Amino acid sequence: MNTLEYCHEFELSKINFKERKTRITHPKTIISGPLRSGKTFLIFDYLSNFETKEFLYIDFNDIRNSKEIIEKNLEEYIFRNNIKVLILENFDFSFKIPYCESVIISTYEKKELKGYKNLFLTPLDFEEYLLHENKNQNITQSFNTFLKHGNLPQSVNLPEYKVYYELQNILKLYAYDITTEKILKILFENIDEKKSLNQLFINLKQEIKISKDKFYAMCKKFEDEKIIYFIKKFNQDKATKKIYSYNSAFLNSITHKKKFKNELTNIIFQELLNQKDDIFYLDYIDFYLPNKNIAICSIPFFNSMLMASQLKKVLKTAHEYKIKNIYIITVSNNEFIKKESLQINVLPFYEWALS
Repeated sequence: MNTLEYCHEFELSKINFKERKTRITHPKTIISGPLRSGKTFLIFDYLSNFETKEFLYIDFNDIRNSKEIIEKNLEEYIFRNNIKVLILENFDFSFKIPYCESVIISTYEKKELKGYKNLFLTPLDFEEYLLHENKNQNITQSFNTFLKHGNLPQSVNLPEYKVYYELQNILKLYAYDITTEKILKILFENIDEKKSLNQLFINLKQEIKISKDKFYAMCKKFEDEKIIYFIKKFNQDKATKKIYSYNSAFLNSITHKKKFKNELTNIIFQELLNQKDDIFYLDYIDFYLPNKNIAICSIPFFNSMLMASQLKKVLKTAHEYKIKNIYIITVSNNEFIKKESLQINVLPFYEWALS
């Protein structure tokens, strides 16, 4: 029995998966997204519409599968077995894809092909996280776990020590060598910080020997793969950017230092990513969505009386940009403040994320 025959025996019925908000709706689709974001289970959801004999599932990360045999025999095998759906997981586009009614490809980097729809998958948002969770926790406990463990589907029901071990393994998969690992770590350590690449480079150079070209090239690669995001200040392209990650839990997986505000702000950013809005920052305002004229501030333990001076700075910026709605995202505080034409909604993260 050759590689393709083994792949054709793939049994979907043995796999439990939960539906996501994002689904495959086009017969020719290229799915991209960071490691462990749930691309494979999205494919399983799509395959559940077909009989086992109708699809051929090939994972190029499975070392049992011979790429040479697949390339040589794939077209003939599809025709002879009347395959309706071809799945190419972790495909590198190194050979021509034969004709099939439906072809679904997963990859880490976005690839454009004529006739194919591109689908980018982020990990779980908070609402999806609650659907995946089976710990029977109340909403506050679920939020605490989401904040600590992150948004990857496979991490939802893992014990804490396994979550961080898994995140450390993902970091190693992204890193080709110790230098690359150090670059990724310094980026994760600075989520929700205004740091220029030059500042980070100078700090890292004190620790390891590294060229500026390699550092900048790897930062660009991580940005292109949407592992790291660099957020601009609105209408100020030359201003220092703020750094975020697709998963805030990487911070806890690489350091024992607690940066609670940074983690909370990063999970707010994760939720905003799924809304497909243009995201910027302003002075004293963490996120500004110009298309919706909304400002969002991350203040874990907000109290309008104790934080009057900080609120005054936020309001000054809001007036400058004619912002009408401000959301202050907290851990548990709930309050509504009206200041002249401004509406300020103080909400716990879980209420805001589910609204």
